[in-house]
Parts: sequence; C-alpha cells; structure tokens
Amino acid sequence: MTGHDRPDAGRVLLDGSLGEGGGHVLRSALSLSLITGRPFQLTGLHEHPEPAGLRPQHLAYVRAAEALCGGTSEGAVGGTELAFTPGPVRAGDYLLEAGASGSTPRLFQCLVYPLALAGGGRLTLRGATHLRGGPSFHALVGAWLPVARAYGLPVQLTLTHAGFLPEGAGEFTAEVGAPVEPPELVELPARGVLREVRVMSFVGGLPFAVAERQSRAAVAALRERGILAEADNRPLPVTRSQGSATFVLAQFEHTVAGFTSLGERGLDAEGVGREAAEALTRFMETGGALDEHLAEQLLLPAALLASGRLGAVTPGTTRFTAARVTSELTVQAEVLRRFLPVHIQVEPGGSVEVRPA
Repeated sequence: MTGHDRPDAGRVLLDGSLGEGGGHVLRSALSLSLITGRPFQLTGLHEHPEPAGLRPQHLAYVRAAEALCGGTSEGAVGGTELAFTPGPVRAGDYLLEAGASGSTPRLFQCLVYPLALAGGGRLTLRGATHLRGGPSFHALVGAWLPVARAYGLPVQLTLTHAGFLPEGAGEFTAEVGAPVEPPELVELPARGVLREVRVMSFVGGLPFAVAERQSRAAVAALRERGILAEADNRPLPVTRSQGSATFVLAQFEHTVAGFTSLGERGLDAEGVGREAAEALTRFMETGGALDEHLAEQLLLPAALLASGRLGAVTPGTTRFTAARVTSELTVQAEVLRRFLPVHIQVEPGGSVEVRPA
C-alpha cells in the first residue's frame, strides 16, 4: 500500500543537522516520502562544508526518486534547502545512475521499499558498488537480504560489474517483488550460538594473489581469536575501475552479521583481510543481536510492519538488541517517527522496540 492509496496529511519538516550534513536524512526522507505520499522540506543541507548544498551523489538520490514517482523538487542544486513533492510510485523497470562516487547499495536501499509497495519491478543501478562509509554489494546480499525476506519482501540481486572508487563504473540489478505475507512479531534479543563464518575475498582488475593474501590474513586473524572460518576467493567483473574487498559473513543461531573491508592506498592486502576479521571480533565482544549497521537498516522494514503497510498483522512489533547505539540509528528512528504512526524506543544499552503508535 502506497501513501497515495492511504495518504497521510501534512508536509514533513526536517533539519539536515540531524545527520552528517543531511545525506542520511535525505535518503530516509526520500524513501518515506515515496512510501507515504507526504512531501517534505529539508533545511540545513551541508551548511558548513564548501561548497554548500547537495553533493552530486545526493542529487542522484533526488533525481532517482523523481524518476520513480514523477515528483518534483525545489532548491536541490546549490542551496541548503530542499522541498520534495512526490507523485504516485509506478511499478516497472528503471535504469538509474548514482554517479562515479555514488553508492549504488545506498541508492537501492532508498528505492527498494517504495518500489516493492507499488507492486515491484527491476532496478538497474550504476555507480560504485564497493566504497567505504556504506554497505557493499556483498553486504546487501549476505546481511540485508535475509532481513528483507524475513519481512516478506522478495528481492533478488545480481552483480553485473563491480565499481570501486574513484572511477565507479559498477552495475547491479535488483528484481523486486510485491510484499508477501509479513511476520506478526520479530524478536531478536540475542544472536545465539555462532554456527559458521565465511571469508569472501574479491579482486577486480588486480592480480588474483591479492585476494588470496587478503583471505589468508583474515582467516589467521580469526583463528587467533578461536574462530574457524572457510575462505572463498573470487575475481569480480569490472570495466574501468579496479579494487579489492574482503567480506566476512558470520551466521549465528538467530541472526547474521557481515563486515566489509576495502583495499585502498596505504593499506596492504593483509591489512584489508585483518580489518574485516577484526570488525567481526569486535562485534562478538558486544551483547547485541545485530551489528550497528544492520540494526539501523532494520528500522525501516520494522516501521513499515508496525504502521500496517506490509499488511494487517497483530501485534506488528519488532524487538532487537543492537551492538551499539549510533547516531545513524537514532537519526533513522527520528525520521521514521516524522513520517509514520509508529513508536520507536531506543535504550542506551542497545535494546530497540518498534511498534504501532
């Protein structure tokens, strides 16, 4: 059910200073505006950095949202304010550009829920598929996808070309189905016993030995902590860009956790492998069921469940524990409260509850 089937009244007012200069708030607001049909006004966009206004990758999110719904925006170029008015989201196939430095996984997470609620379709997204500061394509597949399917959102992801900075030039497709029967209650108070750890090491346009060095270092770092892991080294198809990545996926009794490290200047292959492994070991030192990134990403489908947009279910409540309460988690919770009739409680210790208001 889209917002144009059951409109919520009123323009939502948001301040970009809630997040890291507005990018996180913008992505969440665009997604929720498409879902609910509510326009929004966002102020304080990157007021301090020079130049002010939206970055090219953020402008790409706005243009992609407009493409899905025929909506309009004002002030998107060069200003510190943005007004966005959505139209009805149209099911169908879309080819969208995130830009060379734009994150295709983040663009995907902005658009997938509105498209699914509109009936589904295909997203073909071009830009960077692996970059620091956001989810990688493999994190989407390994960690986000099981969560989405648990909430009744059928999605299939296929990587065409990997894209690393600075060239980008990656592409992946997402087959998005309409929601199926949602859960009535999601309870994830603990992750449970560790069942399996996989180290996936990738190279695109680089010698395969780099992938082998990365995985050996990751497996060795995990073994030092008493964690056994299997390694899988693979080449990635690329066009103009080149790079490497290590993705460590841990399967627990009740949850999954995924950690990505990317090759960059000044970090050797062994350092890339160790970085991803050490992220997992730090997570396991916490008591959270979900790592901090997946916890933040879970809030939106949890809010859709609680607001009845995935279907009429009772109690429609989600409870989980996060490894750490981050600013991204609290910002996402605040933006969701502005758009949807949900109650979100975040405790300092990491306990989170999302339920109908």
